Amino acid sequence: MSRFVISGFADEAAKYIPDQLDVLDPLGIRYIELRGCGDKNVGKLTEAEGEAFARLLADRGYRVSAIGSGVGKTKIDSDLDEHFAFFMNNLRMAQIFGAPYVRMFSFYPGEDGEPISRHRDTVLRQWERYVREADKVGVRLLHENEGGIYGQMPYCCRDLAETLGIGLIFDPANFIQSGVRPYPDAFDILKKYVKYLHVKDCRMADGQVQPCGYGDGRLAEIFQKLDAAGFEGFLSLEPHLKKFDGFDGLELEGGKKQTIFAMQDHGAKTFHVAAEALFQTLRSVGIEPHLGL
Repeated sequence: MSRFVISGFADEAAKYIPDQLDVLDPLGIRYIELRGCGDKNVGKLTEAEGEAFARLLADRGYRVSAIGSGVGKTKIDSDLDEHFAFFMNNLRMAQIFGAPYVRMFSFYPGEDGEPISRHRDTVLRQWERYVREADKVGVRLLHENEGGIYGQMPYCCRDLAETLGIGLIFDPANFIQSGVRPYPDAFDILKKYVKYLHVKDCRMADGQVQPCGYGDGRLAEIFQKLDAAGFEGFLSLEPHLKKFDGFDGLELEGGKKQTIFAMQDHGAKTFHVAAEALFQTLRSVGIEPHLGL
């Protein structure tokens, strides 16, 4: 039986963790994908800072679905030993927060101007180091498709998954912004490796990010296929809604639209818009989102 557990990058809703949780509380969401922690990225926290934030989350009844690291978001010819140290701190944060996953990337081209595909062997060597360390502590590494990196296109994501034995984060909007149709094109190639999704939709025409169901990502069909396959994992909200023209057209239950509209903080408002659009899309295909622990 499938289980779609809702999480999200709450640093898009507010800067500081207590405020982030205040935005999530009325939605009933009890997982967070941890990235921004006040003035620091999660991968730059000290152990003492991580432990303090972990206690705060536990006291508020929250768990961490993944460490939203920036590992692999650097040039392939940068100081990779220094970057490895950054990875190790992200891995330590996963242990401190009890996160099952660390989100990662697969490097940008270097200063030589060569396509990143020419550096495949270096990309894989670095990832092999990461996987070895993660295996030692029982944390799973997930690769996210992103424009400009080695894993930008579906066949390169599949290469990483098959060669390294890792799972994938499927980001429909990132595929659209790379000129790839998420469904059926990318999804049919990658469906057996998808362990986690970042939920943001996007328009093919102009690359503008939209709430779930308002772009060309065909997320409802992706959810249906995952449901039929017995998917059990996280759908992590990543709104990226700097502008959304369709707010007036949202039809929400129980006066939620007025509640959202009344919010003063832009980040909180757009996070709620994104969440309600995801809930609507799931329920439109007969899937009930799992919100609790």
